[in-house]
Amino acid sequence: MKVTEAEIVISAVSKKQYPNDRLPEIALAGRSNVGKSSFINKLIQRKNLARTSSKPGKTQTINFYRINNMFYFTDVPGYGYAKVSKKEREKWGVMMEEYFATRDTLKACIMITDIRHKPTEDDLLMYDFLKYYELPVIVIATKLDKIAKGKKAGHIKQTHETLQIESNDIIVPFSAETGEGKNDAWRAIKPFL
Repeated sequence: MKVTEAEIVISAVSKKQYPNDRLPEIALAGRSNVGKSSFINKLIQRKNLARTSSKPGKTQTINFYRINNMFYFTDVPGYGYAKVSKKEREKWGVMMEEYFATRDTLKACIMITDIRHKPTEDDLLMYDFLKYYELPVIVIATKLDKIAKGKKAGHIKQTHETLQIESNDIIVPFSAETGEGKNDAWRAIKPFL
C-alpha cells in the first residue's frame, strides 16, 4: 500500500476520546521497546510519525494514527515493563481492556514480537487475551536482520509453537532496518481494511 497521508489524531485514555468516524482500526500491541514505533514508521515510510524511544514504557495512551483517511493504526501501551508502578500498569490494563472489549471498529491486532527470542510469558498472555476477544492476530516478528538467514525458519517455528498460533493467524518476519517483510505485512493487513 502506498501511504500518502498519515497523522496522529489523538492520544486517548478512555473511550469518550476515541475518534468516531467509524474507520476500521488495526491495533498494535507488543512488549515495551520491541519496536512498535519503528514498525509503524517503516510501514508508512515516515521517519518519526510514531515516536521511538530508548526508554521502555513511553506509550502511556492509545495513540490513533489515521492512514490515508482509510483506517487507523492504534498503538496501545507496551506491556511487560517492570519499572512502571503497579498502579500505573493497572490503569493501562483497564484502558486496554476497555478498548479491546468495546471497540467494534477494531478489525485485527498486530502483535509485535522479537524473532531472536522465544515469546515471553507476557507475549503468551497478550495472545491469549486477544483470542479471548476473538480478534484476528498478525504476529510481526521484528529484528529479522539480526539473525542469520539460515536460522529464520527455526525462529518462526519457535514463535509459532510457543504462542500456539491459531490456524487463521499468521506470522510475518520483519525488519524495520532493511524493510524485509514490509510487503508481506501490508498483504496481511489489507483484508481487514
